[in-house]
Amino acid sequence: MMTPNKRTAIFSSPARVGIVLLLAATASGCIWVQDTADLRTYVQQTQAKPPGKIKPLPEFKSYEAFIYQGASLRDPFQPLVELVVEEEDRGPVSDLKPDTERVKTYLESFSIDGLNMVGTITSLDGGNLWALLRDPKGEIHRVSNGDYLGLDYGQVQEVSELGVELVEIIENGRGGWMKRPRVIALPEKE
Repeated sequence: MMTPNKRTAIFSSPARVGIVLLLAATASGCIWVQDTADLRTYVQQTQAKPPGKIKPLPEFKSYEAFIYQGASLRDPFQPLVELVVEEEDRGPVSDLKPDTERVKTYLESFSIDGLNMVGTITSLDGGNLWALLRDPKGEIHRVSNGDYLGLDYGQVQEVSELGVELVEIIENGRGGWMKRPRVIALPEKE
């Protein structure tokens, strides 16, 4: 016969307590319900609804085999005639290059597109004509023939009442230099 101390020792083991709780939890799911009228009503309502229609499967198109007949034809990625690339005729080598030793003027720190002609002035004797150019900072500068301006080594060739003509020295893309004419025109007044 078991003594009271042994009985409490059996149920005090954590493993046995876990087993008892597990059996109690599984037994609670096996409850018998006496009244199932609501379940029968739901099944009858569901069966009374008209059945849904299932879309028919899409029509299967049979595979048609294709035999490529162009294997013996010319490869479209190969040229018809073999191309021979010849050295480009560069013509006579020009000695043209900008004077990089010259000290740059203030107007050579601005792009030609950033300079606007705002007018001209003439000397009292009528000999010299200067163009007045506004820089992007809003300052006005006096320019005459031979002055330098712009980022591409531009030199003023002629100043007139209508604008300033200059020639820039730019790279030609083949390791050399070439001249490019530019004009800063006086805007027409409205």
